[in-house]
Amino acid sequence: MTETTLPLPPTADDFNVLMDRMAERHGFAHLDAENFDEFARGQGDRVVLFAEDPVRVPETWDVAVVLPEVLKRFGGRLQAGVLDVASARALASRYGFSAWPALVFLRAGAYVGAIEGMRDWDAYLREMAAMLDKPAGRAPSLGITVRSEGAPGACH
Repeated sequence: MTETTLPLPPTADDFNVLMDRMAERHGFAHLDAENFDEFARGQGDRVVLFAEDPVRVPETWDVAVVLPEVLKRFGGRLQAGVLDVASARALASRYGFSAWPALVFLRAGAYVGAIEGMRDWDAYLREMAAMLDKPAGRAPSLGITVRSEGAPGACH
C-alpha cells in the first residue's frame, strides 16, 4: 500500500506571496494602512481588494486570482491595489461593506461603490462596467443612527 500525501491548504503566508506576484506581474499597488490614502486620492478610477484571511474566507483566493484577468477587459481604465489583511480590517468601516472579500471602487479619493464576495465572470464584467459609469459619492456607513435633538425617537 502506498501512502498518498494530500496538498496542504493555503496559508496566509501563501496569500502574501500571491499579493507580491500581483504587484510584479500586473502592476497592482501593494497597500497598507500607511499608503492607502495616497493611492486612493490618485487620479482616475481605482479598485482595491479588501482581503480577509484566506484561511478563514477562501473566496479571498478566488477574487485575488480572477481580478487581474477581469481587469484586462477594461484596458487599463482601473488601477488596482491590494490591501494586506490587517490593514483591510482596519479600513473596512470607512466603506460600509458587510461581506469579505470586497472590491472597493474609488475615484480621486471618493467612494464609487463596492462588490462584495465572489461573482461569476459575467457578473464581474457587468458590475465593474457599472462602477466606471457611476458617479462618485458618499460611502455607506455602518453604525448607529444619529437623529437631531427633538426629533421623534431622539435621545434626551
